[in-house]
Amino acid sequence: MSSLINTQVAPFKTNAFHNGQFIEVSNETMKGKWSVVIFMPAAFTFNCPTEIEDAADNYAEFQKAGAEVYIVTTDTHFSHKVWHETSPAVGKAKFPLVGDPTHQMTNAFNVHIAEEGLALRGTFVINPEGVIKTMEVHSNEIARDVSETLRKLKAAQFTAANPNQVCPAKWKEGAQTLTPSLDLVGKI
Repeated sequence: MSSLINTQVAPFKTNAFHNGQFIEVSNETMKGKWSVVIFMPAAFTFNCPTEIEDAADNYAEFQKAGAEVYIVTTDTHFSHKVWHETSPAVGKAKFPLVGDPTHQMTNAFNVHIAEEGLALRGTFVINPEGVIKTMEVHSNEIARDVSETLRKLKAAQFTAANPNQVCPAKWKEGAQTLTPSLDLVGKI
């Protein structure tokens, strides 16, 4: 499997439940701002609501950073409407809950589990030009910490604005970065 890093998001078009209405989401509608795409296996599961609640609790920070969050499962946007209405945790979501019943997105992002018709837990940070800058994919029994996704978003935004800089381990917004050079080789 080849890496999706620094590649253009593959074309897709699907529907989402967002703030009381159904909307269309596509690779084209994501362009123009930073996007965070968070794949989850399915609606009405156990770990997924905890992750949506974590994303909802941090949503203001994503918005402040100029990014939209998209939660994606292989369910329909109709299921997401009911999930939003019945789960207290999911009900906090102010971002699009994207349905991918045709598996177009899960396949495009290489997170599809064909035998189950579900998605792996994949997280992608995409720049305004539609290029994937970070990705994390792991097994479904392990939920994520959205604050780490926010940190990665801010690091990707910093390096986009400062292409001659790199963000070291555990870098946080405002911390010192590094300027790669021959003088640093073997000194860190």
